Amino acid sequence: MTVRGSAAPDIATTRSGLRIEAEDLVQVVRGGHRTLRGVSLTVEPGELVAIIGASGVGKTTLLDALAGIRPPAGGRVRYGGVDQAAEASRVAYVPQDDIIHLQLPLERTLRYAARLRLPAGTGAAEIDRRVAEVLAVLGLTDRAGVRVGSLSGGERKRASIGVELLARPRVLFLDEPTSGLDPHTAVDLLRLLRRIARDAVPVVVTTHNPADVERCDRVVVLARDGHLAFAGTPEGARAYFAADTIADIYARIAEEADPAVWSVRFAASPAATVTSAAPATQPDAVPPPGASPTGEWAGEHAGEHAGERTGERANEHAGGGRNGGPNAAGRPLGPFRQTALLTVRGVDILCRNGLTLAILLGSPVAVVLMFLMLFKAHAFAFAHPSPSATVMVLFWIAFGVFFFGLIYGLLQICAEFPVLRREVRAGLGVVPYVVSKAAVLLPLLALADLLLLGVLRGLDRLPALPWSRFGALYVTVLLASAGALGLGLLCSAAVSDATQATLMLPMLCFPQVLFVGAILPVPVMAPVGRWVSWAMSNRWCFEALGHTVGVEHLWRDGGSPLGPPLLATYGHTFSRPVWVDWVVLAGFAVLFFAATCAVLARKYNHRVRAA
Repeated sequence: MTVRGSAAPDIATTRSGLRIEAEDLVQVVRGGHRTLRGVSLTVEPGELVAIIGASGVGKTTLLDALAGIRPPAGGRVRYGGVDQAAEASRVAYVPQDDIIHLQLPLERTLRYAARLRLPAGTGAAEIDRRVAEVLAVLGLTDRAGVRVGSLSGGERKRASIGVELLARPRVLFLDEPTSGLDPHTAVDLLRLLRRIARDAVPVVVTTHNPADVERCDRVVVLARDGHLAFAGTPEGARAYFAADTIADIYARIAEEADPAVWSVRFAASPAATVTSAAPATQPDAVPPPGASPTGEWAGEHAGEHAGERTGERANEHAGGGRNGGPNAAGRPLGPFRQTALLTVRGVDILCRNGLTLAILLGSPVAVVLMFLMLFKAHAFAFAHPSPSATVMVLFWIAFGVFFFGLIYGLLQICAEFPVLRREVRAGLGVVPYVVSKAAVLLPLLALADLLLLGVLRGLDRLPALPWSRFGALYVTVLLASAGALGLGLLCSAAVSDATQATLMLPMLCFPQVLFVGAILPVPVMAPVGRWVSWAMSNRWCFEALGHTVGVEHLWRDGGSPLGPPLLATYGHTFSRPVWVDWVVLAGFAVLFFAATCAVLARKYNHRVRAA
């Protein structure tokens, strides 16, 4: 590592890694508070660097700025001498959260990730070979068939790293990789990161664990408000702060009331202009695979690295190139293939999550049973109808299909935010992602809608209709379900977490109950209520159902004296041609799905595109 002003050799890249150069980084949050203040440093290929400091000093902020997750408000970051954005596809970032699906076996998870990240022309044999190599490097070959959720914390963290290694990154960032791990597991993880770094890849981590720092080549110490207090070796840090241990450095920094003192002091110190010989500043300086500067882990994983080197040569032939990940040189997966891959993966995940699948399929069954217990048969009998019951039957069908669609979509995206964020950075398009969600969930909704209508008709809760009109009922509820699914996905994309999505449920449902026109007919609503009702998808479904079953004719000419007065109250509610309702319901669905794509694109600073 060097800091600004050091006399480093003018080498931008070394073997497969990229030098990270940060100059005068400034980050500003809302309210104008600065969380980074003129931080400058360089990380050489082959270095394992730890960023440390007290909680809230800006460690993750600095890591995100270096990785391009949140570009700095001031200053610049370069990889290998070029702008950060130009090398974004070669950068791997592992956040603190779990960023892989827990329901799938590890090997299958890596295979899906490889198919998404490697070039479109990569064959199945090459994907299998790359997955096997990564499993070997991670030391997880014997755990390949284990469900990710059943792995230990350390194994899951290694699995998350493995997803990033598939595309052979040239820079690797990790946020708190040892957080929550026991000391032995943390040591094993640091050994893995050391081996990755020795392959001429700069590795930068944040950590609260002083023991982690001792196993790194360099350490960056931040003081409060994002001031750079030190950058150098762990031994140099202890000497600079006159501290016996790394942990003592925290206490020394806290002694100064003004954190700016530390950045000024460091900038004026000899340590700020000293350049230590980094392991990868020259090609010959890179230790062979399995070697370590201290010899502590020498040869321990030589076989794994031999496999990795073999994989590198294979990757060169596959289009990856020696100096970059496959995505850098190969044609990325197209939008249709992304959609197909994500759809297959979504079905795989759903089928392996038995409880979720049981809830999705069991909820419509439970609702149908409640409808059967609530409504008497023959409410639509022409000779002796029950007009008020017909209103409620149609309303609860409309609300039921709305509720199914909303619930199916409401937690789909927010529960996957960490995974989605990672995959968007790897080249996933938001449109294929949203379309794949619809492709997985709409067939389930179609089955639920068919069950609802079929059972109600079979047990005389709906009138006997010709197949054409029954088909019209089905089209109506299917379009309504699709719109509700789109609304659920939109809300799921807009919130920050699953808790917020759950809290939105009542406010999404109440308007669809109050303004649909069943409890209070639209013609007798207050003017504002009538205007609001136009925006309720449930109203259009309810009125389309009423038109299709012929409630106007039933109420006007049927055998109940309550029909004509009720028809007078509803007016022309059910007179509109059903195709108009279908167009509006389809419009709601298109609007909500498009808005979902736009929200995700904005959230991840990713323009709406197919891939």
